[in-house]
Amino acid sequence: MRLFENLNIDFMSKRGLFYAVSAVIIILGALSIVFRGLQFGIDFKGGSEIALQFSNPIDIGEIRNQVDKIGLGNVEVKTFGGSTGILLRTELQEIPQNVLPEVKTKINSIISNTYPGIQKEIIDSTFNSVTYSFPDPTSAEVLSNRINQAGFQTSNVSEEPTNTAIIVRLGISDWIKENLTEKFSDNPFTVLKEEKVGPKIGQELKRDAVVAVFLSLLVILIYLGFRFKFIFALGAVAALFHDVLITLGLFSIMYGVLPGLNLEITTSIVAAFLTLVGYSINDTVVVFDRVRENLKIHKTLPLEETMNRSINKTMSRTIITGVTTLLTTLVLMIFGGEVLRGFAFTLFIGIIVGTYSSIFVASAFVLEVASRANKKVQF
Repeated sequence: MRLFENLNIDFMSKRGLFYAVSAVIIILGALSIVFRGLQFGIDFKGGSEIALQFSNPIDIGEIRNQVDKIGLGNVEVKTFGGSTGILLRTELQEIPQNVLPEVKTKINSIISNTYPGIQKEIIDSTFNSVTYSFPDPTSAEVLSNRINQAGFQTSNVSEEPTNTAIIVRLGISDWIKENLTEKFSDNPFTVLKEEKVGPKIGQELKRDAVVAVFLSLLVILIYLGFRFKFIFALGAVAALFHDVLITLGLFSIMYGVLPGLNLEITTSIVAAFLTLVGYSINDTVVVFDRVRENLKIHKTLPLEETMNRSINKTMSRTIITGVTTLLTTLVLMIFGGEVLRGFAFTLFIGIIVGTYSSIFVASAFVLEVASRANKKVQF
């Protein structure tokens, strides 16, 4: 199917207007990043994150009030995927020392209520776990199940039938779950995901993400320099920088403005950025291939006219590819849930911006440099 087969639009004469449009969007995005910043996910900030799925719709205000009372300081609470999903996030890696006695008292209370007067021995205690020993395997198994039902993670010290010791984990998420399980007993929930990332690992991931994007642009510059000419490679990489900057700026601008697009920079978003770089360069290479072909055929034709002819000839392919890909990412963004929304949104914006930049940034850059240098481009 061929659309716009006889299209004849003078794209290059309008490049000044689109320079201004791109500049305005990039400046607004840069100002938003400087003054509002980018919101980084748990992957980069470090901390603990737990996603809960309740059986019935839950009031986020009730969750927030309850979490504020458990001694963990500032815990971010927001909806996750719908009215029954809750996402809890804190920068803490472990339960604060001043809260640990309360946590251990709670566990001891569960043991006493289950088996009043039972003899127990604490054979090991660390900042993130306590190991108990009980008189017989049956009581150890019953208490392990009871403590687990209360929200703490438990495990047996040994898999032997005679095992009488259990390990109770004392983690941030365990303490949160224990409190919510008790307060919302009429609305049971399950844990959808639980993540814990150290701040050092988060910093390394942030650095590696920047390096990955930079190296991808460098390799593309070298490849296109060999495949076409260096001026074309510079134009393509300029377009890729343009795409990344605009998409990053929109992340910052839209955060807190549209509830469904309060998106954070995570490792999946970095993967989406690398994907949009690949998509954008593919579209640019298609245009450049046609430019090179027309330059070989029409050697005396002005470069601006050659650019316009090439873009018009590839517009059918560009529109069909772009629209079909946009529809796919739109479905992912709407129905893919909270986990895929950021990835899909990045691709959605990236496809639009990448298609636009192939025409009004990459091609226009080549024409601008060639015109200012008064140099004829030949293959």
